[in-house]
Amino acid sequence: MPVGRVETGVLKIGDRLVFLPSNKVGEVRDIETHHTKVTQAIPGDNIGFNVKGLNRTDIQRGDVAAKLDSPATVAKEFTARIFVLYHPTSFGVGYTPVVHIHTATVACRIEEIVNKLDPRTGQPLPEKATFLKQGDSAIVRMVPIKPMVVEKYQDFPPLGRFAIRDSGRTIAAGIVVDVVPAQIQVKA
Repeated sequence: MPVGRVETGVLKIGDRLVFLPSNKVGEVRDIETHHTKVTQAIPGDNIGFNVKGLNRTDIQRGDVAAKLDSPATVAKEFTARIFVLYHPTSFGVGYTPVVHIHTATVACRIEEIVNKLDPRTGQPLPEKATFLKQGDSAIVRMVPIKPMVVEKYQDFPPLGRFAIRDSGRTIAAGIVVDVVPAQIQVKA
């Protein structure tokens, strides 16, 4: 029985869902909230639900359920605005920390530091940055090591904000500003 929070839309018994990035499809058999069966769930509800056509092992932590006609976006790469909260030295292109976004935990490699930003105004600084250190703000392009679901923060905040962790510490926080979707054919 998958459990989670309804972020948007209404989930009803009989709805066909796709779980991404696993790319598994199933039909909602029943919905429970606080051990009480309900016929539908609305945004904000914490629920458990049974899905016909899926085994217990088909759905993994970090999967996002969506209706078949509006699936979530699996990212090939994404651009993010980050703020470095803590780092003992500095880091640059090639650095591969762990990104915690919704319930997913995926290592992501920094491919490019697009712009270093003035932390007070948010405006791009003229010089090209080669590294970031504590207190810096920047726009970076990141590539997930394995498939993960992200959305632009302005379109869908719950799937667009994240924390970056390394060696047991939160080193940065950020929001997704752009996504390049992976080519995934959703099963019908």
